[in-house]
Amino acid sequence: MTSATRLHRTKFISTMTNSDRETHRTQATAYWTTGPQHGELRNEVLHERGPGEALVRTLYSGISKGTEIVVHTGSVPPRVAQAMRAPHQEGSFPAPVKFGYLSVGVVEEGPADWVGQSVFCLNPHQDRYVVATRDLTRIPGDVPARRAVLTGTVETAVNALWEAGPRLGDRIAVVGAGLVGGMVATLLRTFPLARLQLVDVDPERQKLAGRLGVDFARPEEAEPDCDIVFHCSASQQGLARSLQLAGDEGEVIEMSWYANRGVTLPLGEDFHARRLSIRASQVSTVARARRHRRTAADRLDLAVSLLKDPVFDAFLTGASAFADLPDVVQDLADGKLEALCHVIEYPAAEAATPSDPKDRK
Repeated sequence: MTSATRLHRTKFISTMTNSDRETHRTQATAYWTTGPQHGELRNEVLHERGPGEALVRTLYSGISKGTEIVVHTGSVPPRVAQAMRAPHQEGSFPAPVKFGYLSVGVVEEGPADWVGQSVFCLNPHQDRYVVATRDLTRIPGDVPARRAVLTGTVETAVNALWEAGPRLGDRIAVVGAGLVGGMVATLLRTFPLARLQLVDVDPERQKLAGRLGVDFARPEEAEPDCDIVFHCSASQQGLARSLQLAGDEGEVIEMSWYANRGVTLPLGEDFHARRLSIRASQVSTVARARRHRRTAADRLDLAVSLLKDPVFDAFLTGASAFADLPDVVQDLADGKLEALCHVIEYPAAEAATPSDPKDRK
């Protein structure tokens, strides 16, 4: 917590009556999906903080566009509804449900060694919440709070690399230059590879690849004979092209979630003839190659430590106030707002950092 934040909080609390303090302790506002294509901010009462728990005031949260729009449109398949629950989700799919998992805040109350600590939590969009400290990830001092909203997505990319196990001199393609694919390419760019290409149908993604320092290619121009292909486009065309790019007995790591959409693949072509493999990577479980030696908490600690690199700012492509969140989600669903990771700013962030209006919606 900065000195400005501490001063702001002290002045605020010192002017409150006893009744105000009780409200300050117990009231919160959270974003709920209340039906297909509809969400709203709802007031709620926080449960009383117990031993080993912390009260967190949110500074920023990030919208994980792919998954959250699936939830917003009511497209979570009933068969996997339980498996797709977020760690601190409330309600059930399709609605009403409080969903989200990219939250950054400051601990206001809790164990002494946590008070004032900047933290990441896999929590929905909510301005204040009470959570067990074991579910918090400390943000290092060299990682800006705003950038730390990307922790959950970096964790997804870390897990995929653990799944695939890239080796010295590998030829790798990442198909789909969105938030997840871009993250995978960002981590791989420091590996001793023979070749790394970020592949996307949108030529505008070449600008992102340039900021990341990664080679870019359109699907028809991408180089084949890859040892590993990471597929992140969430399209059947992207998956089909991934099979073509994989070398003989190569592997496609499938990172897309198709929700309730069907996918058709030409399995009579490259898949059987060249003995290819398609393997799913899903962040809810630590990759098998590291499962016995790493916990999910270890994975999050690693992910947030990687965010000291300013290159990750390339993924923060806009910001809006918490009060505007229902409209922002709808604009993302309608395609009116383009974003990799759209940041939601909470009132507490105004006291912690100077405002920067240039990126605001």
